[in-house]
Amino acid sequence: MIDEQTLDRVVEFHGHMCPGLAMGVQAAQIALREIGAHAKDEEVVGVVETDMCGVDAIQFLTGCTFGKGNLIHRDWGKTAFSFFRRSDGRAVRISLRPGAWERDPEHQALFARIRSGQATDGERARFQELHVGLSHKVLALDPDALYTVEELHAPPPGKARIHASVTCAACGEEAMETRMRRLDGRELCQPCFDAALSPEQPVPMRPPGSQRP
Repeated sequence: MIDEQTLDRVVEFHGHMCPGLAMGVQAAQIALREIGAHAKDEEVVGVVETDMCGVDAIQFLTGCTFGKGNLIHRDWGKTAFSFFRRSDGRAVRISLRPGAWERDPEHQALFARIRSGQATDGERARFQELHVGLSHKVLALDPDALYTVEELHAPPPGKARIHASVTCAACGEEAMETRMRRLDGRELCQPCFDAALSPEQPVPMRPPGSQRP
């Protein structure tokens, strides 16, 4: 179990307590139980199928991070997290059980008012009260009641690679060589490539290495 001091550090890292972060904490607890301790390098690889708040808890608690290259994001909008242990090939997928926790109608209604910009100060305060309360309800659940755990029989993703940088012929900024696009004999970064294909956004031409205005 995650102790209170560690939980406080997770909240500090994320910036606030919320149900999404709590769900990430619960998923991370299962990952640590099934796969093992905090990854110092790439000995454990995580694959997340969402960009929700809970991913911050995953990064902080499991050591699977975007910066180390052992966290992969698949933009599928699912509350699901897979972990691969390179040493012996063990892998699991942790996915949210449908209806595993009950949403609060008042909380959802207040959230809608806040997003629309119509909420009063009192409504915002009430929302925050409910928000923290729901977070603690999620944390009080048995992680296995919140998530299903499926053993995977698949190889882990490849190790992170370091690529050379190439200067974009349009903006003069460097980008990873694997992300560059070629157009009319020029090497362009993705934003400049996209702009070149849009008549409304012509690509500014500057020689490689020139200073940006």
